[in-house]
Amino acid sequence: MALLKFTSNGIYCEQGDFYIDPWRPVERAVITHAHSDHARWGMKSYLAHPITAAMMRHRIGQNISVDEVSYNNTTFINGVKISLHPAGHIPGSSQVRVEFGGEVWVAAGDYKLDVDGISEPFDPVKCHAFITESTFGLPIYEWKQPAILNQEINDWWDINARAKKTSIIYCYSLGKAQRILNALGDQGKVFVHGAVHQSNEVLASCGLALRESIYLDKNVAPKELEGAMILAPPSTQGSAWTAKFKNLAEANASGWMTLRGARRRMNVEKGLVISDHADWNSLITAVKSTGAEKVIVTHGYTDVFAKYLSENGWNAITEKTEFGEEEV
Repeated sequence: MALLKFTSNGIYCEQGDFYIDPWRPVERAVITHAHSDHARWGMKSYLAHPITAAMMRHRIGQNISVDEVSYNNTTFINGVKISLHPAGHIPGSSQVRVEFGGEVWVAAGDYKLDVDGISEPFDPVKCHAFITESTFGLPIYEWKQPAILNQEINDWWDINARAKKTSIIYCYSLGKAQRILNALGDQGKVFVHGAVHQSNEVLASCGLALRESIYLDKNVAPKELEGAMILAPPSTQGSAWTAKFKNLAEANASGWMTLRGARRRMNVEKGLVISDHADWNSLITAVKSTGAEKVIVTHGYTDVFAKYLSENGWNAITEKTEFGEEEV
């Protein structure tokens, strides 16, 4: 019997009677990270890393029942051994290691191998079976080094600031916004949308050191935004919220900016290819590092990545999930 199996409610461990990142309400959920497609409302109890737990209380409700487990510490649910290990996706993101009867499975959740400066770096976990995402599981997806990306952001901002334009980067409010925030130089003031501001406050309360930013509320005068940077969720693009800002230079930060068509559809001046998921080479590296014989590929270009793995010696299959894109 497989230690973890895919059901209509989510990834299920029958021996422990718990789910990993369930997409429908269940009794017991182990959560990899706090993005809304993985940490959902309605579970009777949760288990998560302390940073993820703090974000879940903010996003789902202060009264949720959540047990906190730090990285590399062990707990048991109905005799099944569980530990959480850094996934590198966003602060608090975890791979879930499950062990029972001498068999070890790892559900990686979303992950990346690039070190972003705010997340605990991905830590490979040896296992018999590895459940991997494949959001960017095509060879065309190959990320630049973080230092190069950070320079690209600041060069773009510098050009805009010299022209007295207001720069705005559309980015997820949890994870990517803080990564970009800490990459920004001293060209000027940095303002953030309310959703980003709230995430910053929660993460700061967990001890994460973040660059100074200003909550962009209605009291900020238009003159203050001249040459400044704004970080805001993708959902604000083209909204009434952004319509009030003048002389904007707009950028979107996403792995999808690799594709010319995606850049055109987003209708922004600058496409910043910045992703908190693994690129093609990192996916392969991660699978190799686990030593797993069996690989279950989910979410993304599953068929392509599983085919590659199968042709190169792994027992690889695909499974469907209901994970999606944060804030889309």
